[in-house]
Amino acid sequence: MLDKKFSPERQTAFAARFEAQKIAFGPVVFQCVRYAWKKGMLQALADAGSEGLSVEQMAATEHWTSYALKLTLETCLSAGVVYLSAGRYVLDKAGYCVLTDPITQINIDFTQDVCYQGLFQLEQSLDAEKPLGLAALGNWSSIYEGLSRLPEPAKTSWFSFDHFYSDTSFPDILPDVFATAPKRIMDIGANTGKFSCAALAYNNTVELHLVDLPRQLEVAWENLKTAGVAVNFRERAHLHPTDLLDQAAALPSGMDVIWMSQFLSCFSESAITSILQRAAHALSAQGQLIIMDTFWDRQKYDIAAYCLINTSPYFTAMASGNSKIYESTDYIRIAESVGLKLQTVRDDIGYCHSLLRFIKVS
Repeated sequence: MLDKKFSPERQTAFAARFEAQKIAFGPVVFQCVRYAWKKGMLQALADAGSEGLSVEQMAATEHWTSYALKLTLETCLSAGVVYLSAGRYVLDKAGYCVLTDPITQINIDFTQDVCYQGLFQLEQSLDAEKPLGLAALGNWSSIYEGLSRLPEPAKTSWFSFDHFYSDTSFPDILPDVFATAPKRIMDIGANTGKFSCAALAYNNTVELHLVDLPRQLEVAWENLKTAGVAVNFRERAHLHPTDLLDQAAALPSGMDVIWMSQFLSCFSESAITSILQRAAHALSAQGQLIIMDTFWDRQKYDIAAYCLINTSPYFTAMASGNSKIYESTDYIRIAESVGLKLQTVRDDIGYCHSLLRFIKVS
């Protein structure tokens, strides 16, 4: 949508050097700010209001030692999370975001609980194009094999991160999905079944075909039963356990709509090509492929593009080793190479999603 510029055009050399130091000490700042949040320091300052609190006042509560307070709050000061006024620490605007903003909190938890230890292996993961950092969480070839068995708190933080962005978009896009009155919809990358549940509840005659790894479909099936979206859901929901990295694994044919949400970013470009090629073959003559995803090049604001771009290293070190948050032009280029034609693009869905609609080239 817009060319992104993450720094001022006329930045001085001195200012640039300061920004470089923020990069150098980024992990240190992250850990100290997180500690201040999790241990209640920021909340205490919020409760104190504009008068703030001195280190001595905070230490007197015996919740924290003077040493921990001084070290942590000084780093928070350097990051603009707090400021000093007459010897007292006061919560600043960035601190209020850490303390109250759900997106900030979910991003911090995801970075800490899912990514932090594994990112130490980012260099090796990039060189090998394998998620070597995943060993910090479990012994799987990709994180998707172990999603239902992730240790806590990584499991909760992963699903909170994934669902926070997608769940806000589902209610908004169901009219798009059903615009052509589809009878058979295939949900590729069904994950926990959230989209399929929403679609089955939205339309009481549609037939859903869920495609994912066997373990993920077990979770999706349990969620469908728990949701109780329809009395006859057993007749309208069909499971197709599939390893989509197996290029010989065909997909059920005759689909009116094939749906993919935050799915293709889990794969390399070569794997995306194979998946889209098989999806094209699975469409009926008038069928459509709808992709909802987060594209950093289609964001209205730099803050969204920044968050998305910096999610990509997670895919390298933890998820697959060779995938990322893509530009929309990557998907369009690959889709066109396998006989699909872009029909429409819709942006500004939920927090940062876009919807790409394709048809088969006759």
